[in-house]
Amino acid sequence: MATKPDAALVALQRFGLGGLAGSRAAIASDPRGACFAEIGPDKAVIPKADLPDTPRAIQMLTQLEDRQREMRQRAREVAQGKANPTEAMQAPVVAMPDPDEVRLQDVFAAEVKARFAFGVAQPVGFAERWAQFWSNHFCVAMRRGSILRTSAAPYEREAIRPHVFGRFETLLIAVETHPAMLHYLDQRQSIGPNSPAGLRQKKGLNENLAREILELHTLGVGGGYAQADVTSFARILTGWSITGREENIDGFGGFHFAANRHEPGPHNVMGKTYAEPGKERGLAVLRDLARHPATATFLATKIAKHFVADQPPAALVAKLAESFRKSDGDLAAVARTLLMAPEAWNAPPTKLRTPSQFLLASFRALGWMPERLQQIANFLNLMGQPLWNPPGPNGHPDDEASLVAPKAIKTRMDIALQIARPVAARLDPRDFAVELYGESLSPQTKQAIGRAENRAFGLALLLLSPEFQRR
Repeated sequence: MATKPDAALVALQRFGLGGLAGSRAAIASDPRGACFAEIGPDKAVIPKADLPDTPRAIQMLTQLEDRQREMRQRAREVAQGKANPTEAMQAPVVAMPDPDEVRLQDVFAAEVKARFAFGVAQPVGFAERWAQFWSNHFCVAMRRGSILRTSAAPYEREAIRPHVFGRFETLLIAVETHPAMLHYLDQRQSIGPNSPAGLRQKKGLNENLAREILELHTLGVGGGYAQADVTSFARILTGWSITGREENIDGFGGFHFAANRHEPGPHNVMGKTYAEPGKERGLAVLRDLARHPATATFLATKIAKHFVADQPPAALVAKLAESFRKSDGDLAAVARTLLMAPEAWNAPPTKLRTPSQFLLASFRALGWMPERLQQIANFLNLMGQPLWNPPGPNGHPDDEASLVAPKAIKTRMDIALQIARPVAARLDPRDFAVELYGESLSPQTKQAIGRAENRAFGLALLLLSPEFQRR
């Protein structure tokens, strides 16, 4: 007869970020309630502290680039004999901060620290898991230009985290109108062919944003749209852009609707004609996509795959989709449906932790995080999941086939040992394994830890065990 799963472990491993010292015992009387307690409007919001918002981050970058551009110009003038070297180096730079005062790598380090410290501090970690799921669903990539290097982290804090327990429509609009998404999917390059700017510049549509909204963000592949719908939606979205200095000298870096780039006339998307003025036309399409039955099914399937199994129970997907439709896309209601479903609690632990989940679970379990924050970013880079830098607009994969490559497992082994060494003096891996997993600890894992040549290797073996890696 199969042993009933330890519900506290399921809560911590499947729905949360892994156990803290003593957390399994702390939530044992009501594991589901411990997860429910992390559902709420502000539960996934990282305190801003001194982290810059998107406009400020873009302005910092622009100021730094301006300074560097001016310094290169001065160097060229000196090389060409057009300026005295001493005078060129001493010439004042109006309204330009010293580059040393704008250290973008320090801002990135602060963002990494805020994200990981927030995850480590959660009692269970369900809200953080939920937020990271939506961040990956609506991903952007830092490598797609300097603006994204500074705005990817604020984008997650501003457009995603405040809305992950609100209505999907609100989250969708916040994401698609954010400068990071507009830049990532080249929306600033999209110009209506018959708009004033299009007629003057002889430039046309870029369909990237429209296509990814339909294919990846809402309906999903097979969701009922055709190429004609993509093109028509792209026409509707023309004019959606980012404020520059010419639009807002003092506060550039936010959403801007450029009316002179907007394709005129009504347009049809999936059998419905949209004739609202300007920006409102695109918002109307987003609202309808958020309520489409295909969106409910697509998102329900993806949630079930992420939290439960690569091949999730059909009954669970049906429950999540129904909850989404009946609640008008209330994501808090969908989260509660996931946590109430027996199928979500009783499924065997087949999912492998992603690199980010592995690091967070390790830091939580060991009560330790690297002082040098760049080390966290390096760990993620080595494991193939660089922070805020997925391989494509479909995000980082979390299926078994994508995570079990031999090189990836070897890298986890190396990193597990690096994480274990700093805490080995204070943690006996044999006792610690029992504290984390109790009777769920297998004889094989217990034996392997007991035979380890030292504590560091024993802790590393625990971090690499099926109990720790599977959720």
